[in-house]
Amino acid sequence: MSEIMPKSEHSLQIIARIHNDFPEKFGVPHQSGWLKKQKAQIIFEPEYRRPEAFRGIEEYDYIWLIWQFSEAVEKGWSSTVRPPRLGGNVRKGVFATRSPFRPNHLGLSCVRLEKVEQHPRLGIILHVSGADLMDGTPVFDIKPYLPYVESHPGAAGGFTDQIERSRLAVEFPEELLEKIPEEQRAALTEVLENDPRPGYQEDPNRIYGLSYGSKNIKFHVKERVLTVCEVTEYKKEQKSFDK
Repeated sequence: MSEIMPKSEHSLQIIARIHNDFPEKFGVPHQSGWLKKQKAQIIFEPEYRRPEAFRGIEEYDYIWLIWQFSEAVEKGWSSTVRPPRLGGNVRKGVFATRSPFRPNHLGLSCVRLEKVEQHPRLGIILHVSGADLMDGTPVFDIKPYLPYVESHPGAAGGFTDQIERSRLAVEFPEELLEKIPEEQRAALTEVLENDPRPGYQEDPNRIYGLSYGSKNIKFHVKERVLTVCEVTEYKKEQKSFDK
């Protein structure tokens, strides 16, 4: 075995940030591509808005995003973690999971590239679907997805092969649904069907709060039925992406 190299540090440049309807972590999809109706925009920092840097990107259906678990940076890392989808009681090695509590807090997501927009003020904006990132998440790099080398049908998925992926039935009273902008209703319903609760919480009397776009959605779950019980305005200051 070769001699271990001394520890070194490298800085990463934030090239863009994602803009979507998830102002908080709760409710964000657990994996990219799982929720097809979730739309997002990738807005680049001024230095990286050069049109030539995107030449040919429209030829791809999917792209990889390399990004930062920005909410986990101050919490350090752990060698073992308890995946929520295993009920929060089983420990797995951090390198055998996609936990945010990693040595470098890097995330990797494959998203569908829906459209490339040339914005008159913000330059190139990438419109994507299926992103599992919070609003404002820093993006470090973008690479094209290459199906001829990166698609492996039938590959083992570790503990995730045993995770039940049945969706919840959603009861959304009409008077509450009307408070949601029409263009967001289908995507929000998809989030709720996916069961945003941690896997270890099954209290049918507990009321959960999910922030989505400009609304706060309160709901409870009983016998695999999620019922929305309140829709109010989201109070937290919204992020601005105008530069």
